[in-house]
Amino acid sequence: MRLSIAFLVAGYVLSQFYRACLAVLTPVLKTELGASAEDLAVSLGLWYLAFALMQIPVGEALDRIGPRRTVGWLLALGGGGGAATFALATGPWGIHLAMVLIGIGCSPVLMGSYYIFARSFSPAIFGTLAAAVIGVGSLGNLAGAAPLAAAIDAFGWRATLWGLTGVTLVVALAILIFTRDPERIAHKGQKGNVFDILRLPGFWLILPLIFANYTAAAAIRGLWAGPWLSALQDADAGLIGKVTLAMGVAMVLGNFAYGPADRILGSHKRVAIAGNLVLCLALAALAFAPDAGLWQATALLAAVGFFGASFPVLMAHGRTFLPPHLVGRGVTLLNLFSIAGAGIGLFLSRPVFAAASSAGDPVAAYRALFLFFLIPVVAGLAVYLFSRARPH
Repeated sequence: MRLSIAFLVAGYVLSQFYRACLAVLTPVLKTELGASAEDLAVSLGLWYLAFALMQIPVGEALDRIGPRRTVGWLLALGGGGGAATFALATGPWGIHLAMVLIGIGCSPVLMGSYYIFARSFSPAIFGTLAAAVIGVGSLGNLAGAAPLAAAIDAFGWRATLWGLTGVTLVVALAILIFTRDPERIAHKGQKGNVFDILRLPGFWLILPLIFANYTAAAAIRGLWAGPWLSALQDADAGLIGKVTLAMGVAMVLGNFAYGPADRILGSHKRVAIAGNLVLCLALAALAFAPDAGLWQATALLAAVGFFGASFPVLMAHGRTFLPPHLVGRGVTLLNLFSIAGAGIGLFLSRPVFAAASSAGDPVAAYRALFLFFLIPVVAGLAVYLFSRARPH
């Protein structure tokens, strides 16, 4: 069991890395391939949408064939193949294709570990285990900041991507060899589907917040932090790497903090409400003064990263609604909403930013961008207030 989880977590480290690396790669990709920040917003959005669209078949595969083959083969073919495609890219379309493949490859990794937790451990500790996996896996987020910038300086970006191809293939092979699937359960005629999950009383009230919660942290850390710091703080790649590293550390700490918080406050719902309220305040502060000093900008990015890490506690809340025969499809449905929200947010952030930039005022453009990330969280939180703390 320990080896099963260890290599799945290693795969999730790679998943976090790939979704965060474009912020640091932006300057070199613009210089060598002519890929603008708007182009890379599309690339990262495609990663999230490919990831999201895979959640339904991944859920079916987890319930039917287990996490070992589902995660191992998809990570090898999609993740390894996508990293190689990225290393060979000659323009923005090559990056788009690479990120689609990598999104497919990364799509089952986190849900594979969550499936094992849901099937093999008590529901009372699901939130803590879920948060711990994301916390450890977020080391990939850190690796996609200053360490990635150092690797690019030392070896070049193409050689770095070839190295990542090899690492991804090794991790996928280890999952195929060492991961053990939980025992199969007899469904006794209860096969179920996604519509059965959506009909669970009160379940859908969680979905708007889980759709909106991760978008701001993912989009800002994964892409917009780089152009924003470059435009308004005159930051180079090294400084962008340091600031995004601080945000990445905050995201790691946030995941570890959210895990035990639900047991301290006695409710997944209370923790999620408190954390997302602070997230709204941090985004509002960024929108109010996007041209504030570097230290304030770094602190606010760290706050977005820390308090925007409530995904595990929202997953734990949703898990309480799921019967055993729908666990695989249920957790992947929740993940679909989270990742789809991030992908759609990234896609829409491009025209929002372009429209706001038409007047030539970068401060106004980034103010509109941060407001764009704030409004869905406020709306999702408003709906979530009416959710049940526990299912009947």
